Amino acid sequence: MTYRLLVVDDEPDVIELFRQSFRREIRSGVYDLRFAASGADALRLLSHCAGTESILLLCDINMPGMSGLELLSDVRGRWPELPVIMITAYGDPANRTRALAKGAADVMTKPIDFAELKRRLAHVAAGDAP
Repeated sequence: MTYRLLVVDDEPDVIELFRQSFRREIRSGVYDLRFAASGADALRLLSHCAGTESILLLCDINMPGMSGLELLSDVRGRWPELPVIMITAYGDPANRTRALAKGAADVMTKPIDFAELKRRLAHVAAGDAP
């Protein structure tokens, strides 16, 4: 099964970083990566594909406009079963606690350890705790 991984981050360099880090999984059909630069863009993309495909959402917490935590709350209200992993440059316990309390499956700190992210994504996709 191919999982669509929707990466939500306002930093433009993230797209190339994810494409390079996931190139083997993209080529073999494990993941189909999509990108959104804002919470509003992510909601538009999700409204077109949620419920019809296997989707995993990977979202930065700190973004201009709609924050990742606001997006998480909106996603939980619309698609409560959608797995979400939050990413933050600030590894403080308060951000982690807030994200988990709002329904995130996991929280990771930047810079992203892609080997660890792939391990956690596999657990989330299987419905296991990371």
